[in-house]
Amino acid sequence: MAVQTDCKSVTKEIKALQLHDKPAAVGMVKEPLGMDNITLNIAITGESGSGKSTFVNAFRGVSVDDVGAAPTGVKETTIEVTPYPHPNYPNVILWDLPGVGTPNFPSDKYLERVAFEKFDFFIIIAAAQFKENDVKLAQEIQRMEKKFYFVRSKTDDDIRAEKRKKSDFNEEETLTKIRDDCVQGLRGLGIESPQVFLVSSFELHLYNFSLLQQTLDRDLPAHKRDALLCAMPNFNPEIIRKKKQALKSRIKYWATLSAAGAAVPVPGLSIDVDLAMLVDVVTEYVFAFGLDIQSLKRLSARTGVPYADLRAVIISPLAAVEINIHLLIKVIVRLGSVAALMAAEEVSRWIPFIGIPIAMGLSFTTTYRILNLFLDKLADDAHGVFERALV
Repeated sequence: MAVQTDCKSVTKEIKALQLHDKPAAVGMVKEPLGMDNITLNIAITGESGSGKSTFVNAFRGVSVDDVGAAPTGVKETTIEVTPYPHPNYPNVILWDLPGVGTPNFPSDKYLERVAFEKFDFFIIIAAAQFKENDVKLAQEIQRMEKKFYFVRSKTDDDIRAEKRKKSDFNEEETLTKIRDDCVQGLRGLGIESPQVFLVSSFELHLYNFSLLQQTLDRDLPAHKRDALLCAMPNFNPEIIRKKKQALKSRIKYWATLSAAGAAVPVPGLSIDVDLAMLVDVVTEYVFAFGLDIQSLKRLSARTGVPYADLRAVIISPLAAVEINIHLLIKVIVRLGSVAALMAAEEVSRWIPFIGIPIAMGLSFTTTYRILNLFLDKLADDAHGVFERALV
């Protein structure tokens, strides 16, 4: 699916270039990137007080005090189906659903009331044991051929409580007992071979959130998998590595588009196309790694690590700034050899007969090198920020 979409996009852009339609060509590369066009609807449900809203905020990388955060409290705070778009990826939407079995959302009418068909999958959350309503909901979701996942929230509270009570406390044994109790309870209510993910919404890097991400990665179609991956918070080094891998897989597509721009002998067209494309792609990298200013400020608020400290570990000049053409030109000029390749491309296109193929090859190589270099540096910064904030 992704390969077919990329091929169609390149074909459209090449046609615009062949028509010498400079505004159209530049406009096309500035359209939203592929994953930004993919809608992913995630339903978060469970009984009232289970921690749904807190989980929604954690998944989106926001604190309860941030604008647009889901309200939380000891009582049921969700009284209607409420969408919470991801701050950087608005097409990735977490839907905070009212508790199962509340007066306005009885269990037997629940899926009908929440319009289940629009959701890609359901996360069923419980703060202790899963109840009969949770199981009825799971069975109905399964009957309607949707995916669901059991998440046991507030695991950190249980660990702290057990640690206070026992002098011979063992965290792994406690986690195993919590999980086994949930699994046995679900089996007793009719769920065969249930998988339960233990999660702390305040410390996603602990317990089973990583396993939940891996399971979603396995179950989702490829195009939605990448959208979810980029929207995920950087809760461990592995997720940063996966993001880098997914973003790197599209670099050849962008380099091919750059080569198409070099094929047309219109003064300045290739550079304009390249710079417009690079602004969008590099901005995507910054957002995916959570290195934009707002993401870093939200991370600071969640972890208590001062923003200045997070900013201090960043080395790339492309992080924690607004990406624009003037900034990219400055950075590229500093690269020396890459800037020389760009200059050579402009000169070579005017060589009779062989000039255009040479320019296309140089344009492909230059864009490929630039994006790989920028991606490597930003991934390194994401690792540095993670270590400063959470390790």
